[in-house]
Amino acid sequence: MNTSAILIGLALGLGLGVAASATGSPALLRASEAVEPLGQIFLRAIQMVVIPLVAAVVFVGVARIGNLRKLGRQGGLALGIFWVTTLPAILIGMGVMTFALTFTAPIPPPTSVADLDTAAPDVVDFLVNLVPRNPIQAAADGSLLPLLIFIVLLAAATTTLPKEKQETLTSFAETLGDALIKLMTWILWTAPVGVFGLAAPVVAQTGMAMLQNLAVFIGATVLGLFLLKGLVLLPLVWILGGVAPGRFMRATVGTYTVGFTTTTSVGTLPMMLREAEKLGLSKSSFSLVLPLAASINRPGSALFQSTSLVFLAAMYGVPLDAGLIAAAVLAIFLASMTVAPVPSSSIVSMAPALDVVGVPLAGLGILLGIDRVPDAFRTAVNVIGHMSAATTVDGVTRRAGGMRIG
Repeated sequence: MNTSAILIGLALGLGLGVAASATGSPALLRASEAVEPLGQIFLRAIQMVVIPLVAAVVFVGVARIGNLRKLGRQGGLALGIFWVTTLPAILIGMGVMTFALTFTAPIPPPTSVADLDTAAPDVVDFLVNLVPRNPIQAAADGSLLPLLIFIVLLAAATTTLPKEKQETLTSFAETLGDALIKLMTWILWTAPVGVFGLAAPVVAQTGMAMLQNLAVFIGATVLGLFLLKGLVLLPLVWILGGVAPGRFMRATVGTYTVGFTTTTSVGTLPMMLREAEKLGLSKSSFSLVLPLAASINRPGSALFQSTSLVFLAAMYGVPLDAGLIAAAVLAIFLASMTVAPVPSSSIVSMAPALDVVGVPLAGLGILLGIDRVPDAFRTAVNVIGHMSAATTVDGVTRRAGGMRIG
């Protein structure tokens, strides 16, 4: 995949959108609208591969372990790392945005967000729905987390079958996963055109004035994401994973670049798997942790949601006392774990957090208008969070087994 071509496509899309917005030229506005299907086709192509790819890779990762006690240990450790990185992400985001508010100007709210699905899920219903009534329907609906639970249980059951039957199912899933990764690689070669089609209409519709008013918000979010990487993720890799930050950063350049340009965690999965192997991580570890992380680990999204909540609360004049902040932290913590691995999902999923503190949901329309840049940065940090979790799990597992880390 040519990352330079992707960056060129992004620059051209932004250029067309800015020109259309600044000049008001009907021809440029029509051109910006005309290229939108290119971006939608690109996203649909990625989403087409997401569900079967995650299912196949997770199944292989669990089935290849062959030991249910080891599965529980590694899976539990991975979940613990996800939670440990998500909480500081929320706090960093709130702190950075609170400071940045001193540099912001008043921003008018959007007129309507009627098309958004912003219904806040009931906690009990959410927990019940984690067990899918019909896993095929869950796949059709794009419900990754319930599907993932079914796949993990099915793969765990497979480990109890006779060896020849285990090998039959696992080899099939492994071959299917390899084919899907190849298909995703082909799709990513079209990313320059897709990114161009995504960027141009968004900027054309938003306008320069809105981008200028939200420059501080974008800057604060990006700064917070870099702080999260430098203060939380890299020390975790170094202290628990046993990998020096410099080596880790050099080994994950491709992952960061693909995550940044495609803004989808699952779309970055092929690159993550490749670089985890080059980093020397155990395949039994990263083949389980990385797909699991791509489905539910969202430290970058959690930080973005916390900066967004503080920003919108200030814009609408909603005071955040200690109780509301605590409720918001919990709501964002839960919401960030259910963000779908597709572009801009972090926005709609934060609706429950806004509702908790009394911020009008109309603010979501503002975020949608300027989300391309924050989405790129937060996805890049998300995928680095996935790689740091895999590295940490591998390091802890190796030390527990009395092995030296290479």
